Amino acid sequence: MQVDELKIPGAWVFTPKQLPDPRGVFLEWFKAGVVEETIGHPFVLRQVNHSTSSRGTLRGVHYADVPPSQAKYVYVTRGAALDIVVDIRVGSPTFGVVEAVRLDDVDRKAVYVAEGLGHAVIALTDDVNLNYLVTQPYAPTRERGISPLDPALDLPLPDGLEPLLSDKDAGAPTLAEAEDQGLLPSYDDCVAFYESLRTGQ
Repeated sequence: MQVDELKIPGAWVFTPKQLPDPRGVFLEWFKAGVVEETIGHPFVLRQVNHSTSSRGTLRGVHYADVPPSQAKYVYVTRGAALDIVVDIRVGSPTFGVVEAVRLDDVDRKAVYVAEGLGHAVIALTDDVNLNYLVTQPYAPTRERGISPLDPALDLPLPDGLEPLLSDKDAGAPTLAEAEDQGLLPSYDDCVAFYESLRTGQ
């Protein structure tokens, strides 16, 4: 499995080795040992989420309060989507940086998103199926969002694709508004939390 770190610390792309034969393809799309060696601490699986999306569906930008927040390992089983990571950690050297990775059923890449980072995904085809391995269950009182249409973020949304948003995502604050309201995680708090995961303290 090939591992590539994104420009945003705490986000990686995992590309599995595929073994095709006349019957189809076999691959290992998640390997705990590889993930844990990469992130530097145990990946404790607490919940698996699955979504199906029509073309243009835009989910995010989502994040959760730190601690404990929620790390994600995202993988597409059908179709194609653009996975988007946003550094929303106040004080981070890459604060406001956006990175996007195409996830599809051809290359079969996965993206790991650390706690405290913002995450969004837009479906590039119809009937996109995504699996999310997450380290914490959904907790409504800790879940937050930033508008994916915030001009300051300038997410790399495909031309000619009209985004379809939930009412909640459409009404989310901009990055600047969320920062002004004290809703964003701090980089120092995130780093301290990552260290606690490494040391078990």
